[in-house]
Amino acid sequence: MASDDQERSQCCFLKWMNLQQEELLELHQALALQAHHYNNNNFNNGNDLIQLVEKCIKHFQDYADKRSQLAQNDVSAFFAPTWCTSWENSLLWIAGCRPSQYIRLTYALSGLEIEAQLNEFLQGTSTGKLGDLCSKQLHQLDSLHSKTIRAEEKLTTQLASLQEDVADQPIAMIAKGLFHVGEINKEVDKALDQHEKAMVGVLEEADRLRLSILKEMIGILTPVQAVEFLAAGKKLHLCVHEWGKRRDLCHGRGSFNKIN
Repeated sequence: MASDDQERSQCCFLKWMNLQQEELLELHQALALQAHHYNNNNFNNGNDLIQLVEKCIKHFQDYADKRSQLAQNDVSAFFAPTWCTSWENSLLWIAGCRPSQYIRLTYALSGLEIEAQLNEFLQGTSTGKLGDLCSKQLHQLDSLHSKTIRAEEKLTTQLASLQEDVADQPIAMIAKGLFHVGEINKEVDKALDQHEKAMVGVLEEADRLRLSILKEMIGILTPVQAVEFLAAGKKLHLCVHEWGKRRDLCHGRGSFNKIN
């Protein structure tokens, strides 16, 4: 049963990473088509971009729902996943990325766009990309960033409390009273099951926060800016995974399933 749980969770992750590659290609194609329309002064209302963004968000929701379902049987695996690399695991915040990173990435991309298109920027020419964030958008992103950090701190405190519970009642006292180290009984199982149930709750809250902040941020951006952000985010995610695999192999930490 434990092996089946592990395989299902790993399969879920690999399917998600494969989907990231597929969506990255779609997003790049959409950006290329948008650039073609822009260069040829063709009007594009952006409906196709909006549909693509909505599809990506729906897939994220589906992935979070699947994780929640799998976590009911083995939540600990998501906090230190064997299907991720050591470097990836060192970057995890409650079994995923910090949602505040979405906004940090947007700021970084905005700066890169301005540098890459400095002449157009100085001439006041708008390309509609992240380098064209207006003052209202920047103010909204700043407010969202502050809100996100506060929400992250609240969940971090909840997780810290659960971690500290291991050295408190009832788990610590159960361990003290055992005759053999690592002995398992009904009392131990009950305490660990309760602890894992609480961990599932924190994981689900973190995933809900990631999704809600993503939706709010997408709402601030224009359709083309949203597509540009999603493409950069997915590419970064895929690169981190591949870089981590390479570093693990260099340090003799085994092999990984290839993303097809």
